[in-house]
Amino acid sequence: MTVLHTDHDDEYPSEYLADILKSVKTIAMVGASSDPTKFSYGVLRVLSETGYDMIPVNPKEAGGEIRGLPVYESLAAIDRPVDMVEVFRSSSALYGVAEEAIEIGAKVLWAQIGVRDDDAARLAEAAGMRVVMNRCPKIELFRPFWKPRLNQEI
Repeated sequence: MTVLHTDHDDEYPSEYLADILKSVKTIAMVGASSDPTKFSYGVLRVLSETGYDMIPVNPKEAGGEIRGLPVYESLAAIDRPVDMVEVFRSSSALYGVAEEAIEIGAKVLWAQIGVRDDDAARLAEAAGMRVVMNRCPKIELFRPFWKPRLNQEI
């Protein structure tokens, strides 16, 4: 059963975050960058190395590659199912990304640290998606509330 967490002012329960990170396999990263100095690059690298199927999305880099992964122009252009959409864009872009995530049938909308839009969260939740805002999956992945994937050491 999918549990929604609709009060984004409260701390997310560790079980909620752990369940998301354990259940998703394919993650589309909107706002991925090929610049190794960008935070999105490091997060994509760690999530990919941890075993997630990462799909970079960036219209400016579409047709190219980031860490050997093909970059897509948009969520709609992705040729396979997506479990989670991770957003490295401004808060003002989150609502539009939420609309696109609903269109492709994603199960989770995850907005990176500093990214929040309560209207976008309500829209996604009304469509049955789980939502996390203002958090980083790379950080949450290695919190002590669950063991890292693939038995990696911390």
